[in-house]
Amino acid sequence: MDCLEGMKRIPDGFVDLTVTSPPYDNLRTYNGNIAQWSFEKFQDIAKELYRVTKQCGVVVWIVGDATINGSETGTSFRQALHFVDVGFNLHDTMIWHKISPFQHKNRYIQGFEYMFIFSKGARKTANLICDRKNKWAGTPIHGTERQPDGNTRSLSTKQKSKSVKEYGARFNIWDIAPEKDNKTGHPAVFPKRLAQDHILSWSNEGDIVLDPFMGSGTTAIACINTNRNYIGFEIDKDYYNLAQKRIDGV
Repeated sequence: MDCLEGMKRIPDGFVDLTVTSPPYDNLRTYNGNIAQWSFEKFQDIAKELYRVTKQCGVVVWIVGDATINGSETGTSFRQALHFVDVGFNLHDTMIWHKISPFQHKNRYIQGFEYMFIFSKGARKTANLICDRKNKWAGTPIHGTERQPDGNTRSLSTKQKSKSVKEYGARFNIWDIAPEKDNKTGHPAVFPKRLAQDHILSWSNEGDIVLDPFMGSGTTAIACINTNRNYIGFEIDKDYYNLAQKRIDGV
C-alpha cells in the first residue's frame, strides 16, 4: 500500500529507526511508470515519520537531485530543511560516495548522494563503526584542544595517558559501490551494506526499523541479518512480491 496510508496504522512513537531512499525528483521509472511524487506528498510523509518515530529515534534519508534545464533541483536541501521544520534535529549530513558513478558531458562526474541523519530529540543510539586504520596506532595521545573562544589548551594528563587506538570511527563519507549485476528487476536497489551499516549505527538488536519505500526488500533483509524487526511499505505489487520472495529466501 501507499506508505502514507500504511503509516497511519502505526502508533505514535513506535519506530526506533527509519532507513529509506524516496523516489526523489522522478529520477526513476518503476514498472514503466513515473513514481507519483511531489514536494507536497513528501511534506505529508515527513510529518508522519515524525509522529511514528520514538523520542531519541533516528531517520536516515538517502536522496539525490535531478538536473533539469541545466540546473540541479536542490530538492534534497529543501527536504532536509523541512524535516527540521517538523521537529527533527539534523544530526549529521553524510555522503554516500558511489565509487563507480556515471559520466556527464559538461559537468564533473556525479559520484555521491546525500545521507541526512535526523534525530527526534537527542539521539539514543550511536554505535559508530570503527574500521578506519589509524596511522599512529599505539602511540601516546598528544596535541591540543580548540576552545570555544578560539584559543587552544593542552590535553589533560588523563587524556595523554591513553594510546591511539588501532581503528577509529570512519568518516561521514562512506565509499560503497552501487549494487552490481542487479538481477532483481528493480531499477534502484539499495546496496545491502549501505542499509546494514546504518542499521548497525543507529539501532540496537530487537529494535523496529521502518522503510516506507521498501522496493526490493533490502532494508528488511539487512534487519534480518542484524537481528532487528522491520516494517516496510511498497505501493507496487510486483515489487512487493519481489521483496517478499527475497525476504523468504533469507
